Amino acid sequence: MSIWKKKSIALLLAEASETEKGLKRTLTAWSLIAIGIGAVIGSGLFVSTASAIANNAGSSVTIGFIIAAIGCGLSGLCYAELSSSIPISGSAYTYTYATIGELLAWIIGWDLILEYAVGAATVGIAWSEYLNNLLVNVFHTAPIPYSFSHSPFQVSELGERGIINLPAIFIVAIISLLLIKGTQESAFVNGIIVVVKVSIVIMIIIFGWNFINPSNHTPYIPEPSIFTDENGVSHNFGGINGILGAAGTVFFAFIGFDAVSTTAQETINPKRNLPIGILGTLAICTILYILFAHVLTGVATVEDFRTGGKEASVAFTIEKYMTGYKWLADFVTVAILAGFSSVILVMLLGQSRVFYAMSNDGLLPKSLGKLHPKFKTPYKANIIILIIVGLFAGFVPGKIVGDMTSIGTLFAFILVCIAVIVLRKTEPNMIREFKTPFVPIVPILGILVCFAMIYGLGWTNWLRLGIWLGLGLLIYFLYGRKKSKLNN
Repeated sequence: MSIWKKKSIALLLAEASETEKGLKRTLTAWSLIAIGIGAVIGSGLFVSTASAIANNAGSSVTIGFIIAAIGCGLSGLCYAELSSSIPISGSAYTYTYATIGELLAWIIGWDLILEYAVGAATVGIAWSEYLNNLLVNVFHTAPIPYSFSHSPFQVSELGERGIINLPAIFIVAIISLLLIKGTQESAFVNGIIVVVKVSIVIMIIIFGWNFINPSNHTPYIPEPSIFTDENGVSHNFGGINGILGAAGTVFFAFIGFDAVSTTAQETINPKRNLPIGILGTLAICTILYILFAHVLTGVATVEDFRTGGKEASVAFTIEKYMTGYKWLADFVTVAILAGFSSVILVMLLGQSRVFYAMSNDGLLPKSLGKLHPKFKTPYKANIIILIIVGLFAGFVPGKIVGDMTSIGTLFAFILVCIAVIVLRKTEPNMIREFKTPFVPIVPILGILVCFAMIYGLGWTNWLRLGIWLGLGLLIYFLYGRKKSKLNN
């Protein structure tokens, strides 16, 4: 039983063609762009941006966004080639299985499980925080008690300890049930939410531009220093290290475009529509991100993000500095709640499709790949994911899991870039509807930029990733290797 055995391209394409027995093809190019934007514009933009401004880069967070966008763009070109050449569920897991071998495919699949589970939990926790903000500042009612909206590891300023984060569990459960109902229905709901939250981002950019204070952008790149946050954690602030740290933090804001490639078996004409969906998502979101960050850092000071705004920094900034736009702050809070919901939807969608692909290969229990007889969705995988993500969201603080999502995704991007180089050598005659330009230069640059952002995240996150991958290898050698269909 070889741990390096590869899944043949012919076998993958045969699986992709068996649409009658599998997932329904209902998604168009615009549906994919909406799914991508639904995942990308959310918690990362409204929460991670403020964190990066306060802890790492100040106004130069825009440069961090540009670095993150370059890394995503280079990786996105590689994703576009692989998703159009191998249009089957599983994303980076499937591409690695076809190019490098089973062991690394398992590692990347296990890594994607971390990315989507922890990412959905992080956004669920942020959803809970903004729900309380909505109740207090918009509806002027009492918030959900601290003990029932925070994890047991959190203590309020008044000394009250959290017990369970019920709102976070609630939203994860509702979205999971929607995904079981069907991909087309989920995509329709997501499309409505995307229109709302993109409109909000554009309004903040347009209205906020008139309130920019040039002194907040001076100096644009702060002098290098060490900043210690309220939890006693030290961060490199300013200079190149601060910008790299910001890039690694705001990279969380780009997570989700790769989830587009997990829907390959549910996409109409995937060889054409998947590259459009992936690259279209990146282009739209990058432009909005850079403009949004420029306005936000121009309107408010770094100290505002450190002390006043925190999780709800966008609404705080509007209320404090943008006179006459209180209505926009209220609208932002409502839109962010809706936006977070669409991010959770796409994260859970992506994870269930990775479970589906790994189950069909025998690396995970067969039941996870079982489709609902009526809805044709992997409903058992969705139920298991609901339990896993619900536990994360209900009992773990959001700050611990956010950077874990970023480092897991960066690792996946690196393997996707490697897969393009390997596949060009091993399958030179394969039909490619979309070709990554300047191979191997573009994939190598993608690898280097992703490694730079991993470096910026610090050793504690490297350690967490190492522990997670160690646990995954244990499961593979005790279960996956023995049950693998390819090895049997």
